[in-house]
Amino acid sequence: MSFKMKKKVNTGRTPIYRDAGFYLGDAGTTRQAFENEKDHPWEPTEYIYTRYRNPSVVSAEQELAKIEESGWALLTQSGMSSVDLALSIFQRAGENQTWLMFSEIYGGTNSFIDKVLIERRGINVQRFVPEKGAYNLEVLEKTFRETKPELIYFEIISNPMLMVSDALAIIIIAKKYGARVVIDNTFSSSYLWKPLDFGADLVIYSATKYLSGHGDLTAGAVCGNDPQLLANALEYRKLVGHILSPDDANRLESQMKTFRLRFEKQCANAYALARILEENEMVEEVLYPGLESHTSHANAKKLFDSKGFGAMITFDLKGKDAKEKEKVRDAFISLLQDHIPLIPSLGDVRTTLLPVEPVWGDKYPMPGMIRLSVGIEDISFLETLLIDTLDRLSVEF
Repeated sequence: MSFKMKKKVNTGRTPIYRDAGFYLGDAGTTRQAFENEKDHPWEPTEYIYTRYRNPSVVSAEQELAKIEESGWALLTQSGMSSVDLALSIFQRAGENQTWLMFSEIYGGTNSFIDKVLIERRGINVQRFVPEKGAYNLEVLEKTFRETKPELIYFEIISNPMLMVSDALAIIIIAKKYGARVVIDNTFSSSYLWKPLDFGADLVIYSATKYLSGHGDLTAGAVCGNDPQLLANALEYRKLVGHILSPDDANRLESQMKTFRLRFEKQCANAYALARILEENEMVEEVLYPGLESHTSHANAKKLFDSKGFGAMITFDLKGKDAKEKEKVRDAFISLLQDHIPLIPSLGDVRTTLLPVEPVWGDKYPMPGMIRLSVGIEDISFLETLLIDTLDRLSVEF
């Protein structure tokens, strides 16, 4: 009995390679594959084991490198694993390294700094704190002269207060003193600014957010241009097992193809909503880099030009005291729950919200504050929804 092999059809899509290990065939090929692995190639001639590299993952990484216009990109299982990957490759045993970390960064990263870098790994971490909602560059340069940090870490747009760093000036100062620069670009993305083009050593992302954009997978990314940093990152990721799964990489690759369209629409929607919120009597303050009232608006214009100002808005609801603010906040969340759900993430194509004080606690003890992640819905729907909700609150409170 014979059968005819079906002709393979090229769909233009990368297959999902769920293989744990890959067929090498003979001892000679095996020897050569492991010998080549010593050079840590981004795309190996022979794949060995998925913890090392996987064709589905590499294909998604190449798609990200095109978006980022970077020399390379590596995918990990989460934004936090990308933080670990990016920072760990600069650590050296037995040396008292000093690193400078900006204070206004994601809470999970701050916890990683405290619980892992400081307590477990002994890194001498100095925190750089803003003054009146902005980072003082003169103080920053003085800090470099006095502490001589080997590495600096910051976010282009901070979470949740949406401070925009004068990133170009910060990179110039860091390079002047020979420091490595690692930037979390999750909130602004390469659509608004590409740090690698201006001297950053590594850029990280929580790809869970805008790169995926659908709230249905968790992933992280590290991007760079330096071939040696790529080799170091590949080796570390292989040894600790930080690689993204082939299934998630395949879905992420597909989702990234609409990244620019989604994020452009989200930025436009956010700008429109921020202006409406700023004019509403039930809103005490709106933090959005696109508004002239924001403390870092000038930095945002300088970096992003006319492309947009991000898709996140943080605003404080009015109330005569903390207790009333809490009641207003809870009523606001309840009225919107069928259309804008409370979800502790961001970047989804649907608009979501998160109350700030219950999450950040003592750092931001502001019971009326809401962080809004703006989606791609029809803007007239979102505007009407917010205005009607705030009108109902004004009657009640």
